[in-house]
Amino acid sequence: MARPKSEDKRNAIMDAATRAIVSHGLGAPTAMIAHEAGVSNGALFTYFETKSDLFNQLYLELKTGMAAAVVVELPAGAGVKQQIAHMWSNWLAWASAHPARRRALAQLNVSDEILPEQRVAANQIMSGLVALMEKARANGPLRAAPLGFVVAIVNSLADATIDIMAHDPANAERHCQTGFDALWRVLN
Repeated sequence: MARPKSEDKRNAIMDAATRAIVSHGLGAPTAMIAHEAGVSNGALFTYFETKSDLFNQLYLELKTGMAAAVVVELPAGAGVKQQIAHMWSNWLAWASAHPARRRALAQLNVSDEILPEQRVAANQIMSGLVALMEKARANGPLRAAPLGFVVAIVNSLADATIDIMAHDPANAERHCQTGFDALWRVLN
């Protein structure tokens, strides 16, 4: 009879995979991930059928965690600009608080390992955020641009802002605000 799976071990594997991706890229061996998680390589495959399965589940988990952090205490009755400013601040706070997750997610975002259905699921998770961004750009300079292009610009602006915040933490709030001001001018 198989032992029940432990949520703690699964979480340890996910955390180890995050660290391994950051330090060794997507080519990090599963044996290293298992060792880092404190489990055998065989135990890793009890939780995830393949390395690809592990990376796909990690991708969704990271996207879900980021999306949840972004909407914490979202002021529902506020205007679009205030809601986007709130989400921007939360996004940058999440990225600043979880640099390894941010870097792992960046690598997973461009990986061919991530299955189309996982990308669709991630897009569903982010659909409320995208809808708000669509409202913001409805009359702006990017209103006719493809959504993927707009998302790429927003992500690039966020990455640049997060990087400068990390290099100059004493002025992080000012950099966050400057990044938002630029974002708002791009969208609206």
